[in-house]
Amino acid sequence: MKRFTAILALSIGAILFPTLTVADDKDDGWVSLFDGETLKGWEANEKPECFKAGGGILTVEGGMAHLFYVGPVRKHDFKDFEFRCEVKTFPHANSGIFFHTENRGRGLVRKGYEAQINNSYAADPRKTGSLVIIDDRKESPVKDNDWFDYHIIVKGKQIVLKVNGKTIVDYTEPAEPKRPKGRELRVLSSGTFAIQAHDAKSKTLFRKIRVKPLD
Repeated sequence: MKRFTAILALSIGAILFPTLTVADDKDDGWVSLFDGETLKGWEANEKPECFKAGGGILTVEGGMAHLFYVGPVRKHDFKDFEFRCEVKTFPHANSGIFFHTENRGRGLVRKGYEAQINNSYAADPRKTGSLVIIDDRKESPVKDNDWFDYHIIVKGKQIVLKVNGKTIVDYTEPAEPKRPKGRELRVLSSGTFAIQAHDAKSKTLFRKIRVKPLD
């Protein structure tokens, strides 16, 4: 009788308090962009050895390069969205997440915006949470060696960057944004995401990379 009661209680609990599953996550609008074990759906514009996948983690290190999402979700073309991932940096790490961008081959990424990742890289004053060049922050809200949540929201002309739930940047693009020479394409349009590898001494980890289209 006791065993039957316990089984009945577990069954009722499973109905009332179901465990979050991948299906539940998708029903909420979030879709994974990274399978945790391979780079399927991603391509580097150069130096593919800078990007390695395994154990649920994307490891980024070894030199300047960018890894672009080219997978099937929305045909890798996003306009209004929420993007989230978890990030861990090590001392001297410098990285970034580009959005509304595209792979134009070797070299720097010209199109789109960059959400900065830099907790302790002294050569660059722009710290984690900066919308690079547009709204730069001199202090990082997080530290190396700790996982943190990076949340990027783009809706209409508004860009919001959150770190561990705290809003760091809330920027609205003006009708005719002025950009420095060489950064003229740093404006809202549409496009994919790219993750930056920065230099030989930089090491950054990413996991739970996902998107929630809003358009």
